[in-house]
Amino acid sequence: MFLMERGPGELAEAEAEGTMLWTLQEAVERQTLQIGASACGATAVVDVLKALGMEVAPEEVERCVQTKLRRNEAPLPDYLLSRSEAGATHAELIRGAEEASAGRVMGRFFHLHPPRRVSLLPWLAHWIRGGAVPVATMNMQRAVPKGEELPDAWHHQLIFGVMSNAVFMTNPLDVVSDAEVQERLCSDSVLQVRREDVVQRLTSDFSLSALSQSQCAPCWKHLDVEGQVKRMAEEQEHELTSHITIPAAYKSGITLFALRHSPTGRELQDCPDLPL
Repeated sequence: MFLMERGPGELAEAEAEGTMLWTLQEAVERQTLQIGASACGATAVVDVLKALGMEVAPEEVERCVQTKLRRNEAPLPDYLLSRSEAGATHAELIRGAEEASAGRVMGRFFHLHPPRRVSLLPWLAHWIRGGAVPVATMNMQRAVPKGEELPDAWHHQLIFGVMSNAVFMTNPLDVVSDAEVQERLCSDSVLQVRREDVVQRLTSDFSLSALSQSQCAPCWKHLDVEGQVKRMAEEQEHELTSHITIPAAYKSGITLFALRHSPTGRELQDCPDLPL
């Protein structure tokens, strides 16, 4: 649910009940809007640094994160490979934040897939109270509201607050139920690609053998991406498949950022991973 769909009274009540990194008004004023195509990760890092007291130009953050773009003009194999890695992974956000802050900021990623034994919102509240800045890496193709079109990508969003049953996020400024967030945070590393994005790049002699050279080669074979494409190409009009499923470079979970030499930074470095 977008913030503008809630009344001022509801928002004030939610903020009062929550654990907040920023107030709602501060989030409205300070959040960074998407700085470029596929650059939700770099956008989140701009605001992470801001929340930790550092103003770094978006262009510099983008240089450090090195966002990968979709190769929309490429043949089908290269296009699909670009889709599987477009944007940035949590590891690239951590590296980008460290470089853009000259080493003053560190990040630690916590996997949430397979499911972990953790009460997510109290866990997030604990770290926010300590001054950590969470960024969620989510499969937005999970928990899609009924009647809405399937989103076309994964997404990184900064979390600036939590309450008993909801999470406050930026880019876009949003309040999302804990159930939706938890489902998106616990996903296999896969991406559904729309039929029209596949068939418009099909040629009579297409081959996906080039994908066997990629770092995710076993995943492409396991998902039988070539077989999916072949079946889609042979479908009759009355039985069209809407998407194929390909591997994704991203892992679902939460990255916590903190000042490296702060008590929270030291705690982050020493704490164990979340148990299965």
